[in-house]
Amino acid sequence: MTNAADPAIVVVTARPDPGGLTRLFASGVPSLVVTDPGVALAALATKPVDLVLIDAWPGLDAPALIRALRLKPHLAHTSILLIAESDPAEGDPAEARRRGLEAGATDVVLPPLDASDLAIRGRNLIALARAQDAVESQARALTREVERAAAESQEREREIIRRLMLAAEFRDDQAGDHLTRVAGCVLAIADGLGLSEEEGNDIALASTMHDIGKIGVADSILRKPGPLTEPERYEMMQHALRGYRMLHDSPSRLLRLAAEIALTHHERWDGAGYPQGLKGTEIPLPGRITAVADVFDALISARVYKPGWPLERARRFLEEQSGAHFDPDCVAAFLSRWDDVVALVEERPADRAA
Repeated sequence: MTNAADPAIVVVTARPDPGGLTRLFASGVPSLVVTDPGVALAALATKPVDLVLIDAWPGLDAPALIRALRLKPHLAHTSILLIAESDPAEGDPAEARRRGLEAGATDVVLPPLDASDLAIRGRNLIALARAQDAVESQARALTREVERAAAESQEREREIIRRLMLAAEFRDDQAGDHLTRVAGCVLAIADGLGLSEEEGNDIALASTMHDIGKIGVADSILRKPGPLTEPERYEMMQHALRGYRMLHDSPSRLLRLAAEIALTHHERWDGAGYPQGLKGTEIPLPGRITAVADVFDALISARVYKPGWPLERARRFLEEQSGAHFDPDCVAAFLSRWDDVVALVEERPADRAA
């Protein structure tokens, strides 16, 4: 919709009384009458109007003017009404109509000119333009509302994940920095693999819940300072399935991704992992990425039952287990970002027990 100070109709004509054309449509409708197509193009350079009326005359290349108007994005759907030439030298008026429509005119009026017919067509086109503008305005408002709701939904998802991450931290014997370091390592691997920033961020955030299933493991097992018995080890291994069951049927896309990671981050590239014994690319990529990040941080972290490994020793372990425990591409991506990993660990040291 045009502003009150802007013309709603632009008329391109060489008639001695051009006002007669604009008065046919509606009194009080702001209009601009020009006799030069160049002036018309300049006047319509940036602002839309309800109607462009081109009153063709000998020497005016009306189809060329119409095509030039249609090249302007804001005029791509503007109503353009062409009054075809009445000069007999122009030949068949139907041919003029065809050329006008092919050039992009919304409608073409053929001679002899009928004032009543022209008025009806012009008013209908103005009404159509305003209706389309209202629909587009509503569509834009709806798009903004959808985007706002989506942003709020995403923030709620992230808040849920942060709360669940806190629950896992309070329950486990690992310092909260473990999850932060794992997420940072996941980002490094995703970047090394060439994943998009959005993909990397999603996997990193979801990875913070990879051990959420440990909430269901007894303290006597979870905090045991020595080696686990076989039954205790079996019970500990159930955390992968429990984490999946806690999260998999959520309507949240991120929580479903977290469920996939919880289920698959203990699978091994060679098929010797758990709980499903998946092998190679049968393991979803987010699980393969998190496996490298989680094991690396577990190795360098001090626990109640072991000291943390030096970074270089943990690095050698990853290299040795590439193609066995870990996806070789994920290990290579991780090592390609080694300086970033070292900086992350220096910022959040892993040499203390929780």
